[in-house]
Amino acid sequence: MTWFKKKPDAKKDVIKEISNIEKRFEVFRIGIALLISMVLIILVIALISDDPLGAIRELLLGPLQSLRRMGNVIELMIPLTFTGLAITMVFKTNRFNLAAEGAFYMATMVAVLVALNSPFPPVITIILGLLAGFIVGGLLGLIPALINLKFGANELVVSLMQNYIVAFFVQYLLNYVVRDPNSYAIQSYALPESVSLFRFIPGTRIHVGLILMAVVVVVAYIILYRTKWGYVLRVTGLNEKFAKYSGVKVAFVIIIAQVLGTAIAGLGGAVEMYGIYNTFKFAASPGYGWDGIIVATLAKLNPAFVPLAALFIAYIRVGADILNRSTNIPPEIVSIVQAIIILFIAAKAFMKAAKEKKIVEKSREVASEGAN
Repeated sequence: MTWFKKKPDAKKDVIKEISNIEKRFEVFRIGIALLISMVLIILVIALISDDPLGAIRELLLGPLQSLRRMGNVIELMIPLTFTGLAITMVFKTNRFNLAAEGAFYMATMVAVLVALNSPFPPVITIILGLLAGFIVGGLLGLIPALINLKFGANELVVSLMQNYIVAFFVQYLLNYVVRDPNSYAIQSYALPESVSLFRFIPGTRIHVGLILMAVVVVVAYIILYRTKWGYVLRVTGLNEKFAKYSGVKVAFVIIIAQVLGTAIAGLGGAVEMYGIYNTFKFAASPGYGWDGIIVATLAKLNPAFVPLAALFIAYIRVGADILNRSTNIPPEIVSIVQAIIILFIAAKAFMKAAKEKKIVEKSREVASEGAN
């Protein structure tokens, strides 16, 4: 019986094929960008190193040569993933609130304050510290969002200025509130020994923050791609006017996204403090908020790809540090890799002609099949 068999819809087929082509090309573009960046960095090393082959080997394979080095990659991947997720959530609304940098830094100090003053058992203290970091991060993301909503001030400018204020305030707290006067270094009192995240791989500092990071990644993905609110958020970022005319409370969605994003960065700061350090010794912000922009861009604002992007950045940075210790190559060479990657990924014209040619060919092919 073929009477009730649906006829193929050529228009839907074309749209589906175009969508598939665009997804494949995005992956291809990122792969080409990574390849080009690595080729250029190898050429630079070959030109300036006394032992080019040894230097290239240290950069590419150095992080895999011992358990401790591999642990360093994972340890660095954890904060990068948190800030990458934070920037992803914020940028999905087409807003450029950069408060994640200050949120991460402030949350590390808040975690220290909680640990030094909590009367509760270690487990409760850690939970309170993580929660405090999450809340403080959200509040710092709320300020630029509200100022933009009420006064029309650009949240990019407001968040950048706020980051300076946060940095100076954290340094004030370090020097006048938590600093250990008996230490020759500028650092806080030592945290209680039991107030730390459990390290579950001997010989490394890999801690249970890795598990918490994985949970946050899954939750962020579900929120963005498996909930109604996530769909509304993505629609708002793609076309704010359309979302508004569709009845979406655009202002509310944008504010919540910015608060949630920077809250994740704050949680990452608290996790980093309890997972890696036993005292606060940051003379300046570690800059993980800025690194989150690189990670989110490389992941194409998709939470599922953020850990992979963070792993890549962590790997080349650890490789660059090893290269610096074993050769005369400076670690800043990794900045070249990052700059090239961002340049190619952000450049919409990169491989655009090839993608459009493929779309035209596939559209004609599907259309001709539908006509026959």
